[in-house]
Amino acid sequence: MKGLVDPATVSTEMAQVLRPDGTIVPDHGLDLDLKEDDHKELYRVMILTRLVDRESTNLQRQGELGVYTPSLGQEASQIGVGYNLQPQDWVFPSYRELGIAMLRKINPADILHLFRGTWHGGLYDYRAVRFAPYSVPIATQTLHAVGFATGAKFDGENLVALTCFGDGGTSEGDFHEAMNFAGVWKAPVVFLCQNNGYAISVPLAKQTAAPTLHVRALGYGMPGYRVDGNDVLACYAIGKLAFAHARSGKGPTFIEAMTYRRGPHSTADDPTRYRSDEELKEWEARDPVARYEVYLESEGILTEAFKQQCADEGKQAASALRASIVGAGPLEPTLMFDHVYDEMPPTLARERAKFVRDREGE
Repeated sequence: MKGLVDPATVSTEMAQVLRPDGTIVPDHGLDLDLKEDDHKELYRVMILTRLVDRESTNLQRQGELGVYTPSLGQEASQIGVGYNLQPQDWVFPSYRELGIAMLRKINPADILHLFRGTWHGGLYDYRAVRFAPYSVPIATQTLHAVGFATGAKFDGENLVALTCFGDGGTSEGDFHEAMNFAGVWKAPVVFLCQNNGYAISVPLAKQTAAPTLHVRALGYGMPGYRVDGNDVLACYAIGKLAFAHARSGKGPTFIEAMTYRRGPHSTADDPTRYRSDEELKEWEARDPVARYEVYLESEGILTEAFKQQCADEGKQAASALRASIVGAGPLEPTLMFDHVYDEMPPTLARERAKFVRDREGE
């Protein structure tokens, strides 16, 4: 029938460069302009992210953090797409984007102060690194990204906003509003959905009847891509298309990266209640780091010396993280007065002075 859009005809194939065994997919059709140094940097950041993530989980289990959201298994989707970021671009993350934070050279200890409860949003300078605070409310960061990118477009700034979320985020109204606004206004935004299979404990099949999530892009007038989220090279190549689309003034792109959260949703979650050991083992066999290592070794890029160098750097970063977080006390509470206004009004100054007097009288 003319005019019919049939969900049964939607392709569920994924863009892929590396098979799970690390071999190249012939005729994959994706543009890879990566040099040897690029491959080494991608690998280095993946290892750094994994080891810092592991130490962060350990810190929570030892009572040094209130909670933590592991990123084990999702390194390739974040770092692959994120490698297309330029210095002027902005990132609007959810609460699991450690890989992109490592690309932005953010001190992970500064992020963990959020999970320790010693500083709201983290201690790093958001403007300096162009990385917004972690967003705990689901999908609100998609609206932030679109609003920021639209304003930048009106100001004539040549930047792209990358916003990251999980499959559960696509079930929120904020996500649909952000997609619609971005499509209408051709905002320079890249929407990165890391489809890790579960919205906490809710599987994708109970969130949507659509065959894929990337088809939702069609309804908002933007390109949609489905990519193997455990293939760092495919994620980079698809991200390259999306960022180029935004920079050329053509507007937003939606990327569905098919990956898997191998750890719990957060350290307060028990994933054994809703997924099987068999499922976990199946995804462990698709590990993004191991896959990339096989490819790099076959190309003569990854030597034992460089592999050890990356491992040592990750261990040092984990050790520095622990030293910064363990026993960290609360910051000076008067800071809550100092960051409200550019110039403190008299009423707030009086309240601050009273607060100081009351503390000194304790």
